[in-house]
Amino acid sequence: MLEHLNQVNDVPVLSVMDPAFAPYGRVVTGYDFSEMIRYMQDNTPIPESGNIYLPGDATMEAMPVAAQIQKVFYGDMPIQVGYCNGRNTTWNGFEYHKGSEINVAVTDFMLILGHIWQIQNNTYRFEDTKVFYVPQGTAIEMYQTTLHLSPCRVCDAGFKGIVILPKGTNTPLDSKTPNDDPESKLLLQRNKWVIAHPQREPLIKQGAHPGLLGENKELHY
Repeated sequence: MLEHLNQVNDVPVLSVMDPAFAPYGRVVTGYDFSEMIRYMQDNTPIPESGNIYLPGDATMEAMPVAAQIQKVFYGDMPIQVGYCNGRNTTWNGFEYHKGSEINVAVTDFMLILGHIWQIQNNTYRFEDTKVFYVPQGTAIEMYQTTLHLSPCRVCDAGFKGIVILPKGTNTPLDSKTPNDDPESKLLLQRNKWVIAHPQREPLIKQGAHPGLLGENKELHY
């Protein structure tokens, strides 16, 4: 799959097993996500178009591995276990959180990643990104300094991914109150700072800052 993705794309596609992934995150081991993966395979849909994101799924949050992740990985801080399923192929927005995110690949997918320290004056250039392939069944941690957004599919059927975050992340804010800190203009939802491409109308309409510079590319599969 990785060889094929590199043949059909004009940007390198690396594996999360590659040392190049180290500044962005790590492969997570020591936890058994098989029950969550089976649940995702049998009970969660892939929409006909676009993506569906659910911050918290009560069934997965009640599974033993969720309690283990909360107690050990997040140091007993409250978490949410949700999912993102869809058919995305574009890299037209980036987000980051104050706290690591775990993604578990229920299907194969790709991720487009960057670093928050590459943001300059609330703008970010596409050429600073790297693309990574995440094989089915792999769990990864993305550090809080890693820019990311939705996975990208590698087949017609779309993708499915489990998303674990500090509790409350990606839920509506009570209010937005930007101040003199430039970062405050990027805050879109709770614990969710976003930079969008000006052509990404859904994010712009939500109030995302249009700070992505460069061609609005699409990944092929």
